[in-house]
Amino acid sequence: MHMLPKPLFIQIFLIAAALLISGCSSTTKQEELEAETAGMAEYQIYQEAENSMELKRYANAIDMFQQLESRFPFGEYAQQAQLELIFAYIKNLEPEAAIATADRFIRLNPQDPKVDYAYYLKGIALYEIDLGFVERYVSSENADKDPGRAREAFSVFYQLLKRFPDSEYAPDARARMVYLRNRLAAYEIAVGKYYITRGAYVAAANRGRYVVDNYRSTPSVQAGLELMLESYRALNLNDMAHDTEELIRKNFPDADIETDS
Repeated sequence: MHMLPKPLFIQIFLIAAALLISGCSSTTKQEELEAETAGMAEYQIYQEAENSMELKRYANAIDMFQQLESRFPFGEYAQQAQLELIFAYIKNLEPEAAIATADRFIRLNPQDPKVDYAYYLKGIALYEIDLGFVERYVSSENADKDPGRAREAFSVFYQLLKRFPDSEYAPDARARMVYLRNRLAAYEIAVGKYYITRGAYVAAANRGRYVVDNYRSTPSVQAGLELMLESYRALNLNDMAHDTEELIRKNFPDADIETDS
């Protein structure tokens, strides 16, 4: 019979013991929570969750909302608890859990009077995930990464405005959409500039034109035109370069561009 070397055997034993303890600890916590709420009425669990939210004890609030949903799935507070669970996940820095919970609420309660809030919270969770994505993607090794979450957030806010134009959350959603458009346009410019450094002038020009065509109300339009101008000059597309230069001078008279000699 083959025996493990003693140090390796001890190491495996310690790892197994740690996993067992961790599993027991998790089970014990769950059991303790169930025992704690066993004699509580629905409104008491809900109030406990609300108190935790006010005290910013978001992890505890999440546990209580989950207990309420588990014990009283069709109770008076069930749907409100689901909505507040989404918010608690966001505050506890668990945006993916918030998105999944929001999707479930929207799917199961499409006609609920507060479903607009679920859309709004889903948009917020997506927005938070991609907040600052331009800073993460401007380096050359990441310039080609797609900021999909930002686009998803924009899409969710758009759905909210389309379905519920009079929602109390519409003004904030609209403001966040403006911000997201600016960020997405800035991302396109960052990628275009990266292509310039690689000599990929056709790709850079396409990025610039995409910004000009699709993000006309953003501050990045001038940079998009300048990307096109630099690319056309490098490609010796003189007529297109001339037309683009004229556009820049007409719309951005203070632009610092050199006249092509």
